[in-house]
Amino acid sequence: MFELRPEGPADQWEVEALYDLCFAPGREALSSYRLRDAVPPVADLCLVAVDEGAIAGAIRFWPVRIGAARALLLGPVAVHPTHQGEGIGAWLIREGIERARARGWQRMLLVGDAPYYGRFGFARLSAVTMPPPTNPERVLGLALQPGAWDHVSGQVTSAA
Repeated sequence: MFELRPEGPADQWEVEALYDLCFAPGREALSSYRLRDAVPPVADLCLVAVDEGAIAGAIRFWPVRIGAARALLLGPVAVHPTHQGEGIGAWLIREGIERARARGWQRMLLVGDAPYYGRFGFARLSAVTMPPPTNPERVLGLALQPGAWDHVSGQVTSAA
């Protein structure tokens, strides 16, 4: 049986190892990682799914800005290959969205596949750009409060 809990300091290395396992080498060279430099994640939203003492999945969220607007950057989210297809990734995403909403965050964005993330309510943000070389078709957003993306446009920048 899986336990969902906040990621703690003791989980950091196991979570990083999971991300290394699930993503291509050089993942930290992506533009989304530049937005995370010198910025701590939003700790109360970073979650791990634990199975018999081992981390089976993890999700992190980071504060960013688009002009004067604050937003959450979702990612990375990963599930250990031995647990893929069990719904853990969707569970982490849904729980992260609900916790962010409950804590008063208004908007969330990510870089990802629209067909996958669309089922959680994410849609393309045509007026928001991530640092290059991000494909603009993959910049997706979710309003956690009605109208949260109305009149928000521009370059995503670090919250540092």
